[in-house]
Amino acid sequence: MRIGILSSGGDCPGINATIRGVGKTAIVHYGMEVIGIHGGFSGLLNRDAAPLDEDSLSGILNLGGTILGTSREKGFRELLTSVNQEDSCRITQAYHELGLDCLVCIGGNGTQKTTNLLAQHGLNVIGLPKTIDNDIWGTEITFGFDTAVNIATEAIDRLHSTASSHKRAMLVEVMGHRAGWIALYAGMAGGADVILLPELGFNAEVVNETIRERVRSGKHHSIVVIAEGVRMPDKSKATDYLMQEIEASTGIETRATVLGYIQRGGTPSPFDRNLATQLGGYATELIARGEFGRMVCVKNGCVDSIPLEEVAGKLKLVTPDHDLILQGKHMGISFGI
Repeated sequence: MRIGILSSGGDCPGINATIRGVGKTAIVHYGMEVIGIHGGFSGLLNRDAAPLDEDSLSGILNLGGTILGTSREKGFRELLTSVNQEDSCRITQAYHELGLDCLVCIGGNGTQKTTNLLAQHGLNVIGLPKTIDNDIWGTEITFGFDTAVNIATEAIDRLHSTASSHKRAMLVEVMGHRAGWIALYAGMAGGADVILLPELGFNAEVVNETIRERVRSGKHHSIVVIAEGVRMPDKSKATDYLMQEIEASTGIETRATVLGYIQRGGTPSPFDRNLATQLGGYATELIARGEFGRMVCVKNGCVDSIPLEEVAGKLKLVTPDHDLILQGKHMGISFGI
C-alpha cells in the first residue's frame, strides 16, 4: 500500500512525532510506502510530495512545528463543496495521480471537516486530532494540548513573583479559540485567583469584587487567567477592557500578558510525544485493516477511532460541571460568574 501524510491548519507540538508514528509503523511493521505531502491540502492539489523513509523520519520526535509544512484549508474546502464538478475532480485526480491508497490528515476541527468531505468524495482517508485547544469532538484529548498547558502554566508561575513584588493584578490571556480548556487547566495548575472561560461568560463586577476581597484579606496581588475566546457584547476581546476596568474599580495597578503563539511552538512534552506516537501508530493499523473514513481518538483513556462524519462541524467545550471548575469553586477560585 502507498499512503500519504499531510498536516493542515495551525502548527502544534507533536505533529512531527505523529508523522514519525504513522510513517515508521507503516514502513517497519507493514511494509507500506509512505509519501509526505508538503504544505497541507494545497500540496495535495499541487502534487507537492516526496517519499518518506526511515532516515527522513529519524530525529524528528522532539521537533516542534511540522517537517511537511502546513497551510489553511479554506480554499481547498471550497473546491470540495463547489457545484462545479471539475473543481472536486481536480482533487480526486491529484490523489490518484500520486498513487495513494489512503491519505492521513493531521489537523484540528477544520481539517477533520475537510477530511470528511474527502471521504464523501470516495477517497480513503484517516484523520488525526491535532490542536492545542483540545476542542475536537469525539476525543478526550488532542496532542499539543499538554505542551500548551505546560507552557502557559510556567508563564503563570513566573508572573506570580512579579505580581507579588509589585502588588499588581496580572491578566494572562491564553489561546483556545472558543474553548476554555487551556485557561482552565493552566489556570488551575498555576494557582490563578480568577479563571475566565468563553463557555461561562463573566461579570466584571464579580471579578473586581474577588480582587477587592483579596486585598481586604491582606493579599495585594491577583492572577487572572483569560481564555482568548472570552468576548465583550460587541465581540471584542475582554482582556483590554478588564485591564482598565480592574484598575479603575479596585485601584490595583493592572497589567496584561498575551501569550499568543508561544503556546504553539517549541518542543512537545513527553506526554504529547507518546500520545502522538500512539495515535499515529493506530492510524496505520486502521489503514492496514481497511477501516477508512475515521478519526483516531482517545476514549476512556484508550486509543480508538470514530467515524469522521460524527466529528465534522462539532466542538468539544468545557461544561459548567467539569470537575476542575467544581473543585476550583470549593477552593474559592472565581470563574467570574
